[in-house]
Amino acid sequence: MKMKDMPRVERPREKLAKYGAERLQDAELLAILLGSGVRGMNVVELSKKILRNFSGAKLQNASAGDFAKIHGLGSVKASQIVASLELSRRLLKGKKAALILSPGDVWNELKDIRNCKKEYFIVFYLDARNQEIKREIVSVGTLNASLVHPREVFEPAVRNLAAQIIIAHNHPSDNTDPSEEDIILTNRLAEAGRILDIEILDHVIVSQSVFLSFKEKKLL
Repeated sequence: MKMKDMPRVERPREKLAKYGAERLQDAELLAILLGSGVRGMNVVELSKKILRNFSGAKLQNASAGDFAKIHGLGSVKASQIVASLELSRRLLKGKKAALILSPGDVWNELKDIRNCKKEYFIVFYLDARNQEIKREIVSVGTLNASLVHPREVFEPAVRNLAAQIIIAHNHPSDNTDPSEEDIILTNRLAEAGRILDIEILDHVIVSQSVFLSFKEKKLL
């Protein structure tokens, strides 16, 4: 399928503009970087092919010549990928991962969504030492089980080798009391985590001035 034939809500650039870069999959981020695909393969399909061929450390260590061997990747696109990877390395060099130990730490980390008028469901993916590996926005809008599926929560955890996770969302009002939907969803995700052996350490509801911890309230 050509990009122009895809629904606008599925196109990477439109998704980034609406939901932010954190919500996009790796292939969609790479697709935005590449800009266009090749005959018979749209840019997202091309990006998925690249990520299949260069997974994990192979991606970080590949040269422009390595990328150029893939059909559809000329020297320009290959150079763009290598340049972006090198820039990422330089920006992250010496950067220490955040240590998430308490609900207060989560509240501090979520300054960007505490006063938002929509509900954002966030997942912190942590290593065994409670250091943040990655943070992702899983959904935007009214929180319910249909919008937040265990697959969307735990797939990045498995992919990033997270040992445990913390889930969080904001309440646009200053009332952080959990709703019935909040409790049902938390229990559903906790059960999925037990099956996958990935513990949910806490579910934290934040607002502009206060927060509530499911663990401290013995709701988890």
